[in-house]
Amino acid sequence: MARDLARELYRSFRNQPKRIKKSETEETREQISDPKQIGSVLDELVLARDWRQGLAEGNIFTDWKEIVGVEIAKHSTPISLIDGQLTIQTTSTAWATQLNLISKNLLQTIRGCAPGALVDKLVFIGPHALSWKKGLRTIRGAKGPRDTYG
Repeated sequence: MARDLARELYRSFRNQPKRIKKSETEETREQISDPKQIGSVLDELVLARDWRQGLAEGNIFTDWKEIVGVEIAKHSTPISLIDGQLTIQTTSTAWATQLNLISKNLLQTIRGCAPGALVDKLVFIGPHALSWKKGLRTIRGAKGPRDTYG
């Protein structure tokens, strides 16, 4: 009968008593300390990985209603924050104009409520307009179905 080397090795390792070195167990027991609160562990992680700015910028998007108020939040939504420029989409062009008029005060409010976020400029855009382009072939400068009116 042929010898099965893999089975013999498995049996020999399985039947051996487990060896635990005292120095290894003592080291791990010394390293284990009392449990810490999850908040302090997360604070240490944020500081170690330098996530403070990213979290502050993310809070602008999640806490938008608390930062600007309910009325403004109904008619505006932050879209992106790239290189210190916060782009905000509004429900109408009138709201974009009104928010543009109070942009300095709004910028100070955002900076005060989200410390650590780098917001230097606010850009307001209106809602997306409907496109009159239809089909695969369009003519540049044409106004769509409206170009044949009178």
